[in-house]
Amino acid sequence: MGSNWDWQVFMQDPGGKYPTYLEWMLSAWGWTLSVSLLALIVALVIGSLIGIIRTLPDSPWLVRFGNAWVELFRNIPLLVQIFLWYHVIPALIPAMKNVSSFVLVVLALGFFTSARIAEQVRSGIQALPKGQRYAGMAVGFTTPQYYRYVILPMAYRIIIPPLTSETMNIFKNSSVAFAVSVTELTMFAMQAQEETSRGIEVYLAVTGLYVVSAFAINRIMAFIEKKTRVPGFIVSASGGGGH
Repeated sequence: MGSNWDWQVFMQDPGGKYPTYLEWMLSAWGWTLSVSLLALIVALVIGSLIGIIRTLPDSPWLVRFGNAWVELFRNIPLLVQIFLWYHVIPALIPAMKNVSSFVLVVLALGFFTSARIAEQVRSGIQALPKGQRYAGMAVGFTTPQYYRYVILPMAYRIIIPPLTSETMNIFKNSSVAFAVSVTELTMFAMQAQEETSRGIEVYLAVTGLYVVSAFAINRIMAFIEKKTRVPGFIVSASGGGGH
């Protein structure tokens, strides 16, 4: 079978706005990276906020809201959420009809991942000894201040490994964007395979780009973890709760 492979297929003219299938694939890769990075920003901001409010002392209603957010977004399949954003929300909110499918996918993927990051942020905060919070209060910090200067810097260091997995997952999950016609790698592969009947070459190339991207993310996060590690810091096994 290998002797029948034709990698020159990527030099062919797809007959559209791209001169070759190679340029089309690289453009699709760019869309994949754009969706992933923007959704990651949304997920980190919202997930961090939800994770924090789930650990606030003496704020039961905020904690319940955070818990409800996590349960809602992590228990609905991502593809269903994308269809809800694309078909249902614009029908309920007319102003959303003018929002591009690209933005809707970013929001859907970002909100979906925010629930997972919120759980990790909560776990990181509650893994710290309670003395961290008391130390902040002892020097006169307000709640936002001791979270900002005492708790969060340590909590984020703890959760870098699971954040690495989520960053890689958000890149791989971006493949569902094809369902609402965002021209990312998976949609390119489906269309190029149909047009050229060279599925082996097309899917191997796309798989290679996914692998390279995921590996690059892994190495970047490993570098961040190494640079931010606190020497000698060990999380107390009995620490947790109450922050």
